[in-house]
Amino acid sequence: MAKPTEQVKVAVYNKDKDGEKPEKPVPGHILTVQDGIPVKYPNCDGTGIRVVHPTNPNAPSQHMSVAVLVLPPHASLGTSFHRTEESYYVLRGKGTVILAGETHQVKRGTFVHMPPWCEHGVKNTGPETLELLICTAPANP
Repeated sequence: MAKPTEQVKVAVYNKDKDGEKPEKPVPGHILTVQDGIPVKYPNCDGTGIRVVHPTNPNAPSQHMSVAVLVLPPHASLGTSFHRTEESYYVLRGKGTVILAGETHQVKRGTFVHMPPWCEHGVKNTGPETLELLICTAPANP
């Protein structure tokens, strides 16, 4: 991790690589989970909500997805793998995450990163609902 006194490189707009910037401001989106689109993931006992996703007209992204996964106590999202890169952030609760066959404990405040093709799954092992913020790039269909 970079120390506060170290400089880090920041991506800079490149007209040749990134294309022309629109003349008019491009609006952003402010929304809540209630503005998301519910989704049922395969092998999942919980509910997903796609908040920022190409299929959500309230925040139609082009290259990424942000979702919330809600798993009640003892529920799980079975192991899977895919070509997309993915990260979890535990918003609430505790559980276990399987990464490439290894089980890891997670709790509120934990980040988990899965590179493309990393086998992963999650289980709620606590007495309360486990809520995960899931960021995926590019977005899964």
